[in-house]
Amino acid sequence: MNNKTVTAEFKPIWNLRITLITALVLVLVAILAISIGPVALTFQEIVRTFFAMEGGLTGRERTLLLEIRLPRVVLGALVGAALATSGAVYQTVFRNPLADPYLLGTAAGAGLGATIAITSAGTSFNPALPIFAFIGGSAAVAATFLVSGRYFSNPGVLLLSGIAIGAFASAIQIYLQQRNTEVLRPVYSWILGQLTVSDWNNVLWAALYIFLSLIILFRISKLLDGLMLSDEEAFSLGISPNKIRIIAVVAATMATATAVSVSGLIGFVGIIVPHIIKGITRRVTNRALPTIALAGAAFLVLADLGARTLIAPAELPIGVITAFIGAPFFLFILRTTKGGLK
Repeated sequence: MNNKTVTAEFKPIWNLRITLITALVLVLVAILAISIGPVALTFQEIVRTFFAMEGGLTGRERTLLLEIRLPRVVLGALVGAALATSGAVYQTVFRNPLADPYLLGTAAGAGLGATIAITSAGTSFNPALPIFAFIGGSAAVAATFLVSGRYFSNPGVLLLSGIAIGAFASAIQIYLQQRNTEVLRPVYSWILGQLTVSDWNNVLWAALYIFLSLIILFRISKLLDGLMLSDEEAFSLGISPNKIRIIAVVAATMATATAVSVSGLIGFVGIIVPHIIKGITRRVTNRALPTIALAGAAFLVLADLGARTLIAPAELPIGVITAFIGAPFFLFILRTTKGGLK
């Protein structure tokens, strides 16, 4: 048995280990995020409270754990998983390593929906905001497909259509902001990303759509890498590229629109995480998606921890943290891929 055969036999085990290590990192980061804050909570207290054991937290500390920190961490993990996985899928669909989840106008559409909700209520605490943002992001992508017409199977045409729709939605958003200057601050706070209004209602409805989207993407993951080939080559392998492309974009968009609706616009997660995981694992998209989802969850939970502790008692928008890390990383990817556009 030669060395190549041995490597091939051990590769699946190594891939599984990487996924398990990523899951463990997520658990450790989540515990760290739950325990750190103005009121410190110990690991023993957290475990005893979760399992209803003697010596668990009571009173305000219990409320702090179960109703404030825990839903925020869970929501951050959901949003991170959604953005990272969607980014990896978009990069495959568009054959572009610089593609991100906001490519087809999702961000601009969601921003417009959130602006409409905020300007209507005059406050950022409008309970309808996630619904408006979700509808806005979904409508923008639907409009992108309509504008691209029968050329939607062409990634370049779809990309340009998304840019046009995004610009149009942004123009309307700016118009509404200027007409309602008294709500500029809550609008910009939402645009920069935040998990400060997370509660179990937001977590539950976001989890429903994000898990559904991820399940769909995981189910078609073995076919995704066929989209990196020409359509003729994909057909020869028994893959229907148009069908897979539509399913992938719709599922990734649903995950992205849901994430944006509950967290605002958090950039670069969909670019940073997929490239890091693919670089570590050397795996193609179909085998890397679960690991990318777990890593995205851990990354955003850690970024949110930094956002609420770096300048405590004040909070930084989480989008500032991800942009601070992501912008240099984006330039690095841009340089190493010679522009990323082929």
